[in-house]
Amino acid sequence: MIDKLDADLIALLTEEPRLGVFEASRRLGVARGTVQARLDRLQRSGVVKDFAPTIDSERLGYPVTAFVTAEVAQGDWRVTVVDHLSSIPEVLEVHTITGSGDLLIRAVARSNADLQRVIDRIVGGPGITRTSTVIALATTIDHRSVPLVQSAATDDNGEERRYG
Repeated sequence: MIDKLDADLIALLTEEPRLGVFEASRRLGVARGTVQARLDRLQRSGVVKDFAPTIDSERLGYPVTAFVTAEVAQGDWRVTVVDHLSSIPEVLEVHTITGSGDLLIRAVARSNADLQRVIDRIVGGPGITRTSTVIALATTIDHRSVPLVQSAATDDNGEERRYG
């Protein structure tokens, strides 16, 4: 469980990821040790996974984003299919899903023609029987987490959780 200070710290570091612990403590009005302890706890608990840079795939030369729904042959497919999809650099995410397919794959490509190459690689793997692809025309809300973090820092009545 997180509180308002955790949420404010995550929001601050999301907005300015290169901000140091001392400056974060100054801006949040708490001791440096408090900020460091909060960061350590958030990392240990897995709430904060990493401090890696966010890559813009379009500026990297991959302006086409597609969502591929894949059906897989039933049975022991997880290791072979996951290993295969992990070997394709353009595959950014894979989720098991409910509904008409088994996997939802977010992939990028250099062009629509290049997307065909990426899809061919996806389908060429063991265990994948069929795919369906949609191309994203624009991203209206980019990946975000701060609103979710802020919501998690409130109780069922909408009141901010405060600790210490």
